[in-house]
Amino acid sequence: MYVPRVNKVEDEALVRGFVAECGAATLVTVGPDGSPDATLLPVLWKSDQVVGHLARANDHWRRMRDDTPGLVVVTGPQAYVSPSWYPSKAQDGRVVPTWNYSAAQLRGTITVHDDPDWLRGLVTRLTERHESGRADPWAVGDAPERFIDGNLRAIVGVCLHVTSVEAKAKWSQNRSDADRAGVLAGLTDPAAQARMRSASL
Repeated sequence: MYVPRVNKVEDEALVRGFVAECGAATLVTVGPDGSPDATLLPVLWKSDQVVGHLARANDHWRRMRDDTPGLVVVTGPQAYVSPSWYPSKAQDGRVVPTWNYSAAQLRGTITVHDDPDWLRGLVTRLTERHESGRADPWAVGDAPERFIDGNLRAIVGVCLHVTSVEAKAKWSQNRSDADRAGVLAGLTDPAAQARMRSASL
């Protein structure tokens, strides 16, 4: 990932908070035939491990071997930035469109987990993480045991043993205070928000 100094995020606590807030990431690996695979996973990052799971029916996990190199890509808010939002446009017209976004990339090696106890522990931790803010949180134990066992058989776990982390926050840091205020006003304009929503699948 290209990360200019002005956009680089080096505080690991901030990066971990960003990954936790996003809650999901794209796991990218390359299979034995040299073809890349990518799957969006719910993830947790603790210590030097990012863990998640994918559907057993997804061939991606079968194309991974233990110690396969892996890349976990986490993306946060993103938006098109119009040069029309910059007050500096009126001065000399020397402005161009850009894209603002936050992203983190974690690299390491993969271990595949097919053990029911490991998977139950992961699903329990993921559930607790995402249900914790609810007034009446759902728990894995709320469902019948046989039902949970059947669902656990339908997934496979993966663990990325993290060896490097890069994070980027590209939020117009290279622009003046006035231009940044213009971007903020543009992004909060209801018409701009409607255009962004219309881009969803």
